[in-house]
Amino acid sequence: MINKYPLDIVYEDNHLLVVNKPSGILVQGDRTGDASLVDECKNYIKHKYNKPGDAYLGLVHRLDRPVSGIVILTKTSKALDRMNEQFRKRMVEKYYWAMTDSAPGDLEGTLTHWLVKDQKKNIVTAFKKMKKDAVKAELDYKVIGRIGSNYLIEIKLITGRFHQIRVQLKSIGCSIIGDIKYGYAKPNQDGSICLHARKVEFIHPVKKEPIILEAALPDSNQWRDFASF
Repeated sequence: MINKYPLDIVYEDNHLLVVNKPSGILVQGDRTGDASLVDECKNYIKHKYNKPGDAYLGLVHRLDRPVSGIVILTKTSKALDRMNEQFRKRMVEKYYWAMTDSAPGDLEGTLTHWLVKDQKKNIVTAFKKMKKDAVKAELDYKVIGRIGSNYLIEIKLITGRFHQIRVQLKSIGCSIIGDIKYGYAKPNQDGSICLHARKVEFIHPVKKEPIILEAALPDSNQWRDFASF
């Protein structure tokens, strides 16, 4: 089997495989049967290292299908356990870039909401006050650029909740470009939304060294103006 799209490898060693996921690609397989990032990465490992059978890869975290950017996978169960522990203890710093056509009232700040997920509709609603069955969501944000009517917002996640960035930005009037599920007027032609997992910082699970990785922005019409940031 040949990979259906070229892998953009951000970092690789004996323990980790970190890739820049294109928008539109599932991280993990689902009922659609569409090709997933995990399957493509296993295929890459199998062919590069001539491994018989299925290659092992542990998935540390996920990105929504229309979102692009950094995804961390592990080549060993030991590395997976240690990376999972770092995520549980919030030792991993994750930065996202979002493009919107509105600026928040304050150019930087912290957003705190309580999120409730509608399982049937696969959508989240944000509330300003604690609510039954809600989970707390926090992030820091900062406007870092503007070109024409579009704004570039950097987000540092404090918690990692389902659709968190998308719904929290919507709650302050800054729907992400292309994200019709959360208030933007029209979809992007390629089905993407302008949200990109830009940077991650963590401690290597085996070498115990600090790792800082960045993923290049997508080469698309929407992102091209911000490529120099």
